[in-house]
Amino acid sequence: QVQLVESGGGLVQAGGSLRLSCAASSRTFSRMGWFRQAPGKEREFVATVNWNTGSTFYADSMKGRFTISGDNAKNTVFLQMNSLKPEDTAVYYCAAGSGLLYRTIRGYDYWGQGTQVTVSS
Repeated sequence: QVQLVESGGGLVQAGGSLRLSCAASSRTFSRMGWFRQAPGKEREFVATVNWNTGSTFYADSMKGRFTISGDNAKNTVFLQMNSLKPEDTAVYYCAAGSGLLYRTIRGYDYWGQGTQVTVSS
């Protein structure tokens, strides 16, 4: 069973930055990603990285503000979030898997517990 442990959430003012980290206990998957869920809303895709090719993919609203990267040696993925907006407030979840539907939750088999990100106006 793969365990994912997130860190780096917190409270930040609008326009500020945060960096999230997610460490995997092992790697039996080809892809790691980030999703987020705001109160009363469905979990939505943020970004993903393919460990084998290095390719990345972002949700349109995050392009140019968020950057996903990984440390292969440490089985760790990062999400650098810049120019944060109040609407970015959500619980951010790390995910890992090898599914083809990598922009949906169905593409991932393992999930972290989530880390809260709050952006004040």
